Amino acid sequence: MADIYDNRPVNGKTDCGLDKEGTEFEEAIKDLETWKTKVEKADDLKARLILEKLEEDDAKTKAQREMLASIEKQEECQKEFTQSITVIQDKILKLNKNRQDLLKKLKRYQAELEAKRTESTKLKLKFKINVQIPDTEVKFRSQNKNEKVDDSQPIRGVFAISQRPTVPLQGGQALITFEEERVASQILKVAKCSVSCDTISLDVKPKTITMDSAVKFEVHLHVSRKRLKVSDIPSSMPYERMRDQLEMSFSRPSRGGGEVESVEYDQDTGTGQITFLHPGVAESLALRRRYCVDLYSEVNVQVGPIYKYQLNKFQTFCGSPKRTILLDDIDDMEDEEDLQDHLEIHFQKPSNYGGEIESIKYISRGKALQAFFSL
Repeated sequence: MADIYDNRPVNGKTDCGLDKEGTEFEEAIKDLETWKTKVEKADDLKARLILEKLEEDDAKTKAQREMLASIEKQEECQKEFTQSITVIQDKILKLNKNRQDLLKKLKRYQAELEAKRTESTKLKLKFKINVQIPDTEVKFRSQNKNEKVDDSQPIRGVFAISQRPTVPLQGGQALITFEEERVASQILKVAKCSVSCDTISLDVKPKTITMDSAVKFEVHLHVSRKRLKVSDIPSSMPYERMRDQLEMSFSRPSRGGGEVESVEYDQDTGTGQITFLHPGVAESLALRRRYCVDLYSEVNVQVGPIYKYQLNKFQTFCGSPKRTILLDDIDDMEDEEDLQDHLEIHFQKPSNYGGEIESIKYISRGKALQAFFSL
C-alpha cells in the first residue's frame, strides 16, 4: 500500500503533467521572444516611418516654399510680360503711325515728283530745238598774217543760236501790232470792242499776249586734228591682235592713213579711237565716213571726227510785246480776209482808240498757227 501511495502525484499532478507544463512554458517563452522581435521590428518600422514622414514633411515644406517662390516668380514674369506687351504695343502703334506718315509723305513726294517730271517734260519740249541747219559754202580767202597756226591744237568753232519767241494763234483770234506802244496800251484798257462790219456789229475782246519762252546760247566746238573715232568693228579676233590689225590698217598711206601714235579699242562696244602722229590725217579720213581695214578679210568700218562741245552764254527770254495785242472770241460772220480788213479799219481809227497798224493776222475757227516775234 505504501508503494502505491508513494507513486501518487503531488497536488494531483503527475510527471507527465510537469513535462507538459514545461513544454508550454518554453513555447510561451518562444512566443514572447517572437513578439518581442515583432515589437522591435514594429518599433523600427515605426521609427523609420516617422523619419520618412519627417523627411516627407521637410520635402513638402521645401516644395511649398519652392511653389510659393515659383508663384511669386510667375507673377513677376507675368507682370514683366504685361509691361513688355504694353511697351511693344506702344511701339507698334508708333511704328504704324510713322508708317502712315511715311506713306503720306511718299504719296506727296511722288505727286511732287510727277509734277516736276511733267514740268520738266514741258520745259524740254519748250526749249528743245530741232532745226535742220542748211549747208553753207564757206570760201577761204586768206590767212591772217599776224595769227600763228598751231596744227597740234584742235579746230575751234563758235556757233550762236537764237530762238525766236512764239505765240500760238487759235481759230477765232487775231494779232495786231501797232506802230506805237501807246495805242496798244489804250486798247487793252477797253474790256470789249464793237467792230462794225457790213450789216452786223461784232464784239471782240482785246487781251495781253504772253509769249512762250525763247532761248539764246553759244555752242563752242573743238574738233581734234589728230584723233579719229572708229565704230562698227566686228569682234572677230582677240583683243591684242585686233589692236595690231587696226594700227596696221590705219598706217597705210595708200588708203589715206598715216603714222599711228596709239590705238584704243573697246571689244564690248566694237568702237575705238586712233591717234595719228601728225595732224591732218584724221581730218581727211573723217570726211570719208567709211574706211577699209584688214581683219580676216577687208571690212568697212565707220569713221568720224572726235569733238567736244560746251554750252555757253545760255539766256532765256520771256514776256509780253508792248505793241501787239490779241483779239479773242471773234465769230466767223464773214470771209477770213474780209473780216481781217474790217478789224484793220476799225483799229486804225483814233476815235476807236486806235492808230497806225504795222501788221495784222486773223484766222477763222478750226485753224491754228504759230506767230513768230523778233527780239
